[in-house]
Amino acid sequence: MDDASALYIGLISGTSADGIDVALVRFEQNVPRLVHALAHPWPEALRAQILRVAQDETKLDLDAYGHLDVAIGQTFADAVQELLERSDTPATSVRAIGSHGQTIRHRPTGELPFTLQIGDASVIAERSGIDVVADFRRADVAAGGQGAPLLPAVHAMLLAHPGHTRVVLNLGGIANITVLSADGHVSGFDTGPANGLLDAWCLRHRGEAFDRDGAFAQSGHVDETLLAKLLDDPYFALPAPKSTGREHFHLGWLDARLHSASLPPADVQATLLELTARSVANAITQHAGDAADVLLCGGGVHNSALVRRLRDLLQPRTLSSTAAYGVDPDYLEATAFAWLARQRLLGLPGNLPAVTGARGFRVLGALYAAPRSAS
Repeated sequence: MDDASALYIGLISGTSADGIDVALVRFEQNVPRLVHALAHPWPEALRAQILRVAQDETKLDLDAYGHLDVAIGQTFADAVQELLERSDTPATSVRAIGSHGQTIRHRPTGELPFTLQIGDASVIAERSGIDVVADFRRADVAAGGQGAPLLPAVHAMLLAHPGHTRVVLNLGGIANITVLSADGHVSGFDTGPANGLLDAWCLRHRGEAFDRDGAFAQSGHVDETLLAKLLDDPYFALPAPKSTGREHFHLGWLDARLHSASLPPADVQATLLELTARSVANAITQHAGDAADVLLCGGGVHNSALVRRLRDLLQPRTLSSTAAYGVDPDYLEATAFAWLARQRLLGLPGNLPAVTGARGFRVLGALYAAPRSAS
């Protein structure tokens, strides 16, 4: 297949596991362009299991791990099939799928650092008939890096403005920033929680998967005592490169810091929103003080209360969605994993050592070939 005309698919389910983002991508002069995208829902029981495992509430034996790996792979394959049908795209037009997988543990520091994303790529390849590239993060970790974030290279490609410093802020389950410096240097790291804790607390107390427009948070008041305890977590003071996930910032982490069992749930939600906004603003002020604007992407762009609070804290910087620059904020991550799949097939690196801390550039991902008909 001629790569100049080929399509790629990017798949990702983030730390909130609120759905599978699927992007159909074409490359124009090596730059990814979104053709079609959708969000494929998780079966509710499977999503609940993913969250329990990611938050260390459920221990998996080997059989349970294998079953979860395959179940996630099957759901990713379903997401691909839905995209192909809705976009009227034959599988033969797609060169490869880049599957991030579902992160269930991320421990990039310590004596034996590792990161683990599951979702059986062989199942995806078998059911879709398309080659799959997966397991992108471990090569970077093996090279001494954090394995995350991997989006800054694509942020730079699509959103950099030469001679002008700007920040791309991704508000997923975890927040991360990419600093696109005026001199062309790219840096970035995870700042801490974004939607993950907000979603988990909302589900616990409202039975809803997320806090629409931040209404639950707006109904409460920030508890400064709790906020101080949350911001005192050592992660926030760590130097970059650094990355984190739900295995650190989860409900058990929050429960251990709640100073009063009688604190109204709405006040806790308001405090969690302030935690996200304050930790992000602190990171930008410290690491991108000369940035004139901040571009938002990820699910948090739809939380109007969070966006307003960020705008207040980040003044006088301009805060806007990446949509204003022609980049869909909901599918930028999925687009990036289509790009990473292409990089793997071309034998080109996918990481930025200045971001992850790896010893050098690495080709990321492993190839899982689709079945080929005998000829």
